[in-house]
Amino acid sequence: MEAQHISIIIPVYNQASFIRRAIVSVKKQDFLDWEIVVINDGSTDNLESVLREFMDTDSRIRYYENERNEGMGYSLNKGIELASYDYIAYLPADDIFFKNHLSSLCTALDENPDAVLAYSGLRYEYYDSIQASLAKTTFEKIEDGPHFQLVQVLHRKVDETWVERAELVTDDLNFMFWGRIKSFGRFVSTNQVSAEWVSHPLQRHKIINELGSWGGIHWYKQYYKVKQRLRFKSASGHFINEFNDFKTLQYLPVVRSSGSLKILLVGELAYNAERICALEEQGHQLYGLWIGHPYFFNAVGPLPFGNVQDIPMDNWEARVKEIQPDIIYAQLNSYAVPLAHEVMQRNLGIPFVWHFKEGPFVCRQQGLWDRLIDLFQNSDGQIYINEENKVWFEQFLDSEKRNSFILDGDLPSRFYFKEEKTELLSEKDGQIHTVVSGRPFGIEPNDVKEMSKQDIHLHIYGDISHKTYKLWLTQVLNLAPKHVHLYHNCSPAQWTKVLSQYDAGWLHVFQSANQGELMKMDWMDLNLPARLTTLATAGLPMIQRDNSGNIVASQNMMKKFDTGVFFKDFEDLGQQLRDKARLRKIRENCWNNRMYFSFDYHVKDLVDFFRKTIAKKREESSVAVW
Repeated sequence: MEAQHISIIIPVYNQASFIRRAIVSVKKQDFLDWEIVVINDGSTDNLESVLREFMDTDSRIRYYENERNEGMGYSLNKGIELASYDYIAYLPADDIFFKNHLSSLCTALDENPDAVLAYSGLRYEYYDSIQASLAKTTFEKIEDGPHFQLVQVLHRKVDETWVERAELVTDDLNFMFWGRIKSFGRFVSTNQVSAEWVSHPLQRHKIINELGSWGGIHWYKQYYKVKQRLRFKSASGHFINEFNDFKTLQYLPVVRSSGSLKILLVGELAYNAERICALEEQGHQLYGLWIGHPYFFNAVGPLPFGNVQDIPMDNWEARVKEIQPDIIYAQLNSYAVPLAHEVMQRNLGIPFVWHFKEGPFVCRQQGLWDRLIDLFQNSDGQIYINEENKVWFEQFLDSEKRNSFILDGDLPSRFYFKEEKTELLSEKDGQIHTVVSGRPFGIEPNDVKEMSKQDIHLHIYGDISHKTYKLWLTQVLNLAPKHVHLYHNCSPAQWTKVLSQYDAGWLHVFQSANQGELMKMDWMDLNLPARLTTLATAGLPMIQRDNSGNIVASQNMMKKFDTGVFFKDFEDLGQQLRDKARLRKIRENCWNNRMYFSFDYHVKDLVDFFRKTIAKKREESSVAVW
């Protein structure tokens, strides 16, 4: 048999510090008939200079550049197209081969002519502690993993391509390629651990995966500097289609007038980020200075809607002075506190408004309490999500007259409040149907069993929740299999149509213990859950445990509009949900007041607050100058 040669594809983006080790691991192979094809996918570090010493001394190493970051699929396809040989191996720049890796893979393919792919075993999740150095090993896929990793594979060149970013961004390599070449032959094992899948925070799958330390579409787009809309699906999250998700937004383009404002958004926008288009519709120009390393629930630019002009973190202060915004609108959650505080501390002379959603106790745990209080104390304007938060925070602030406003932090766009309702499921089968949008927060497995005795069904939406509550779901499906129903994520454009078929929706379930005392309040007492506005789009009565005698912001909100169902126990809940006349009245109240829970409803008042803050700042500045 003719000796085989191997083309090793190294896709790399900003990993100059890793790639030297990867290439050295190739040069130490006991198999010598290889070439390396490096595809620089738009790196901005010193990658080429690091590679130069290797390329100058070894002609087997070839180097190519993409003009900008195009994604892993594109780079792998380009590498295969440029490869000289019919055996293709992969070496992400952060991974390494052990000495016999290529030889053992090549032998496996040579000895199995009906095989299209050979795979090695792996070392992975290496971790050092003060007690030990630990790592896992496998001869197959990693533990609980759905697919082989790039570094462990050698395959024959076939007439098939990797899925590229334009089609889908995913961490599922089966979908991207392995599953596409199965028809060409078997997959065979070397039964040897001969490579390491190196663990670190900037691995591609961690950047994509919503359940990691951070990850998700916002971090992916920020890290790889992706500006275009994407289709995105991680192994842990729901499918996101930015081409379709914002089709129902019908905001007018920005037309600036003499009275419009330049608004610098600082931080992150959390849920329902497209709400900011309502400000653009009024002619205001928006700019964005965003946190780094966002989680999947921290919406940051580049945004797939609107006209926000992003400001790079490098030399941001000079760019802000060049723009000369009328106001800085900093928001929203604890993750934004460090950046917001830094911007406020620069004392740029621009009116600074701080809008905080959650969570004060998280800030305390993470050592951010001093900066959080400073933001409330020294900002030119403060926005609280409800009156309860305002009263609670102002306990800790000085007594001077403050400039504040009340607005929930992540209200959705008015365009998600559709008129299209769906017939109630309960009208068809006579049972009670409730919906959980996201986590079944505070509902215990035995609670579900008790609800099933009242013929109360739980319809649970959300792919991420299904994974994070996997054990919980296993338990409740055993206890009440006919009363628990699971669905994929429901997009905002479908909220009204899909959710309106249910009798009521669940808010967070908890038992308050503050007994009306501010100092005893915790975050459950202070919070307005994001699902509140989701349920409001469909005009749904909202279920909570009855916390009468305590200060609970969400219960106060529901009582204000008479839109809540407050239960003492599950028999009581069943009786209330079977009271058709009362429930019909609550639903009418929900429907009639639902626009209050849209961001657009409050835009005029918010802008008036901005103008008031600007005028107050100018007045103070003129007095100081005088």
